[in-house]
Amino acid sequence: MAGPRRVLIIDDHDSMRDGLELLMRRRGHRTLSASGGQEGLQLLEEQGADLVITDLKMARVDGMKVLERVKRDAPDTDVLVITAYGTVEKAVEAMKLGAADFISKPFSSEEFAIKVDRILRERETRRKLQRENLALRVENTYLRNEGDDGVDVPYGRMVGDSEPIRRVRQFVARVARSDSTVMIYGESGTGKELVARAIHARSARHDGPFIRVNCGALAEGLLDSELFGHERGAFTGAERKRRGRFELAHGGTLFLDEISTITAPTQVRLLRVLQERELERVGGEETISVDVRIVAATNTPAEELLTGSDFRDDLYYRLHVVPVVVPPLRERKDDIPLLAEHFVGKLRERTCSEVTGIDAAALRQLEDYDWPGNVRELENVIERALVLADGDTLGEDDLPFLANVGDASGVPIGSGLGGGLDLARTMEGIEERLLRKALARTGGVKAEAARLLGIKKGTLQYKIDKYGIDS
Repeated sequence: MAGPRRVLIIDDHDSMRDGLELLMRRRGHRTLSASGGQEGLQLLEEQGADLVITDLKMARVDGMKVLERVKRDAPDTDVLVITAYGTVEKAVEAMKLGAADFISKPFSSEEFAIKVDRILRERETRRKLQRENLALRVENTYLRNEGDDGVDVPYGRMVGDSEPIRRVRQFVARVARSDSTVMIYGESGTGKELVARAIHARSARHDGPFIRVNCGALAEGLLDSELFGHERGAFTGAERKRRGRFELAHGGTLFLDEISTITAPTQVRLLRVLQERELERVGGEETISVDVRIVAATNTPAEELLTGSDFRDDLYYRLHVVPVVVPPLRERKDDIPLLAEHFVGKLRERTCSEVTGIDAAALRQLEDYDWPGNVRELENVIERALVLADGDTLGEDDLPFLANVGDASGVPIGSGLGGGLDLARTMEGIEERLLRKALARTGGVKAEAARLLGIKKGTLQYKIDKYGIDS
C-alpha cells in the first residue's frame, strides 16, 4: 500500500461517499469529502489533495467538469473517476482529459483499494523521478555558471576565496542535494542566512518558497501563530484564519533563525512537526500535512546549546542532523578586500556615492580590525564611509571610526556630526549629508533625488525644509 495521503471524495450519494471515506481511513489515508462538484473544488483550493475521487454523474458540476478544473488548477493531483455501468465512452473521454483511472459501479472494496494504491504508488514514483531530474538540472546549471574560483554562484555571491569560505561552499554543494535538516552555527553577522539561501537555491526545492522566521524577534504566543498558523477566533485579535510559515513553506525550505531562543512549549510543538511532518493551527483541530525542508541557525555554540541551556535534547538531535559552522570574519581576513570591494559596488548607488574603489592603506586598516560584528559590521562600515566620503576612492581618512575604536559612538572625529553619544544628532547629520549628495548628483532635480534615496518627493521636500538646504 502507498503511504498515507490526503484523499478528496466527491459524491452526491451520502452512503457511497461515507463508505469510500471509511475505506480510505482504514487504509491510513486522511480524507476530505464533499456532496457536490463545486463544494469539492472549493475544498481542493483551500486544503489541497493528492488524489481526488469523483463520481461522474452529479447535478450542476459533474465529474467531467471537476476533472477539467483539477487538471487546470492542480495538475499534480491525480483523479479517479467513478462511472455507472455501461458508460465506457465517458470513461475513455475522462482518461483522455487526464484521469489516472476509472472504476465502474458496482465494485468491491478490494477492487477499489487496489486501484487507489496503484495510483498513489505511481504518483510517488513519478514525483521521485521529477525531484531527481530537477536536482540534476540544478546541479548542471550550477556547474555551467560557477566561476573557476567558486565565488560566483547562481544564487548570488558568497564572497571570498579563503580556505574557510571554500569549505562552506563545498558543504553547500554536498548537502543541498539531500533533503536532510541542516543546523547552521555562527556568530551574529557571519552570513548564516546566506548559507541557508544557498542550500535552498541549489536544492531540488529551489522553485519552491524560501520562508524565513526570526524566532528571537517574536514573543512565544506570536511565534506559535507565525509558525503554525491560527484559526479565526483562536485568540483576541484573530479575526480570520491564517496559515503559518510551515504551510507557506510547503514544497520549499523553512529557515528558522535564532532557533535557540524559542521557549519550551514551542519546542514541544516544533518537535512534533519535525517528527510527524504534520501540525494543527493554534485553536484548530484539523491535522495538516506539510512537506518542508528545515534549515535552522543559531549563534549559540553546539556544545552550549546541548548542555548549557534549556534547549531540549530531543529537539537538538532532530535539528543537528547536518551541522555546519560559518567562520567569523577574523578567521577569514584574506576575504576582507574582496568583501569591501563587493560592498562598495553594492552600496554606492544607495548612498549616492562617487566612490569606485578603496586604496591600499584603507584596506590594510580594514584587515587590521577584528570585526566583532563580522561581515554585517564590515558592510555597515563601508556604507557609512560611502555616505561621508567626498572623493572617488576610500582612504584611511574615510575610516576614522576604525582608527578610534575606543570611541563608542563610532562617529568620525571632526566630521561635524558630533563626537559624543547623541544618536539623534548623529543620524540627522548623516541624513543631511546624504540629502545634499543626492541633490548634487541630480543637479537639484528633486524627483530624481527622491528616487535615488528611495523616498517620496514630498518627504524629500520636508527634509530639505527641515535642514534648510538650498537646492
